[in-house]
Amino acid sequence: MLPFGAATDAIGMTEKHKSVIVGTAGHIDHGKSSLVEALTGTHPDRLEEEKRRGITIDLGFAFLEEAGARFGFVDVPGHERFVSNMLAGAAGVDLLLLVIAADESVKPQTREHFDICRLLGIRRGIVALTKSDLVDADTAGLVRLEVEDYLALLAAAQQLPGKNAARYFRLPIDRAFAIKGFGAVVTGTLISGSIGPGDEVQLFPGGQRLRVRGVQSGGKAVDRALAGQRTAVNLAGIEHTALRRGMSLATPGKFRITRRIDARLELLPSAPKLKQRTRVHFHSGTSETVAETFLYGSKELAPGQSSLVQLRLQDDILVLAGDRFIVRRFSPVTTIGGGVVLDPLARRPTLRDTGRATFLETVERGDKLEILAAMAERAVLGLTFEEIVARTGWLEDEIAAATKTLISTGRAKSISAEPLILLAGPAFDQVRHKINSRVEKFHKENPLLPGISREDLRSSLGRRARPEAFRAALDDLLAQKKLEAQGEIVKRAGSTISLDPEEARAKEQIEKAFAAAGLAVPAVKEVLSKLPVETRRAEKILQILLRDKSLVRVTPDLIFHRDALAQLRDRLSVFKKTKGERISVPVFKELTGITRKYAIPLLEYLDRERVTRRAGDERVIL
Repeated sequence: MLPFGAATDAIGMTEKHKSVIVGTAGHIDHGKSSLVEALTGTHPDRLEEEKRRGITIDLGFAFLEEAGARFGFVDVPGHERFVSNMLAGAAGVDLLLLVIAADESVKPQTREHFDICRLLGIRRGIVALTKSDLVDADTAGLVRLEVEDYLALLAAAQQLPGKNAARYFRLPIDRAFAIKGFGAVVTGTLISGSIGPGDEVQLFPGGQRLRVRGVQSGGKAVDRALAGQRTAVNLAGIEHTALRRGMSLATPGKFRITRRIDARLELLPSAPKLKQRTRVHFHSGTSETVAETFLYGSKELAPGQSSLVQLRLQDDILVLAGDRFIVRRFSPVTTIGGGVVLDPLARRPTLRDTGRATFLETVERGDKLEILAAMAERAVLGLTFEEIVARTGWLEDEIAAATKTLISTGRAKSISAEPLILLAGPAFDQVRHKINSRVEKFHKENPLLPGISREDLRSSLGRRARPEAFRAALDDLLAQKKLEAQGEIVKRAGSTISLDPEEARAKEQIEKAFAAAGLAVPAVKEVLSKLPVETRRAEKILQILLRDKSLVRVTPDLIFHRDALAQLRDRLSVFKKTKGERISVPVFKELTGITRKYAIPLLEYLDRERVTRRAGDERVIL
């Protein structure tokens, strides 16, 4: 065997053994399954038809533990008719075992499988020359080769970086079946996170939440399966017939399905040119669907070149930024390229969205701080914690670190801490400017009003500012003393109502009219009609008196002077001391000298103010 791929330092693993997924690749009948059996003692073919025909049709699995490494072998079919099954098995592969028969050398599926693995980012592997006995009968040489093969496998495994078990859990499903007495079981390569009995998981694309009954890895029950391991999960609450290859299990409440992704697509040199809106077969993880390609910046993509693209998918799938994918011609079905997902929840392209390519290039560079800044800039209404996780798969501490830097440098503003919502610095400044402008406009149009209500101010911004952005921007303006708030009223700092002589006389006239009337007040329209100012200004002057509490509106049509109401309270207090706490409507009318027209509204007002409490046909003076 000949190892290939540059060596890198391995990431430290917390589990007892390092887990490595080895995927076979190669042409039909080159001995992939036999090589796996020779290495592990387990023949990976499991279907009756496979054993009868002597060829691999679907995925097979075997395991080996040796020298500190736990190998999970995924044996794939080599026939061109079963390449889609091969693609499902390639999800999560760490190390490629490229099998080439010495008597046939490189064949079409050898090249296609190798291209697929390269496009999926599998950079390390081993070339195994099988059937050497057909060209070289030197037994001693073969034994030496077997030893070298085995040692090469271990050496290549030690060079591999480990997958991160601390990240969110994701398991693309490649098999689903039932076991009597246990129920539904799914298997797959655990590409991130960990899973154990009792955990809750979410099934995609459907979204159902399920409980894990048990977990196996390497054919054994385990307390916890970790990223990088072949894993079988026994699920409660679902029939195995509702599960199939292409679905995924993941940490609940973190991710969202999609039918539209932005990506970097690379065409193979042997592929035909790709034109705008070309339909292709799309493979990612174990999912397979049809996609329509939309090229950014060009009308066609030449062989061997790459481009930013949007892929519009026929079916809902779960992918994250950084996930690899393969595309195959719609017909005839051959592999033509692959790439990496940049934005799994892409927007529909529009002519106004001129910054999309720049954003995707930022995502490609992989700097979390710059990616978060770019995401915030594109989220006009604000970027939520849930949106960040669904688009990136980042952990909470990663988001917190990048957020802290963005806020400290003024590039973003936290408009809500729990749950986190970020707004880009320029967008936040724009909300502040709009609020300030609306308040100034209100003062100009309403010189007789002290200010605008918070709710009217928020509504005036329309749908382009979410409530959290409004509150944060208003609080910021209040803290900087550019605006002032008195209860629910917001006004320009230092602003006061200035009445001209005519308006001042009208205000005095209104107050005197209600003060002189006592409890038998005149109609509001009657009072306003006698003023020296037009009705619109008169109503605003009335509002000033109501806000100052010189006048009190008891009903929409009845307004009383505060002194008259204060005197009424005093009368009731004296009545309670001299005649008792209960008072009827007729007695109340007699006490106040008013008709029922005023008596009933006043009693209801006193009930609301907790001066009295209704008890049948009487009131109890409190």
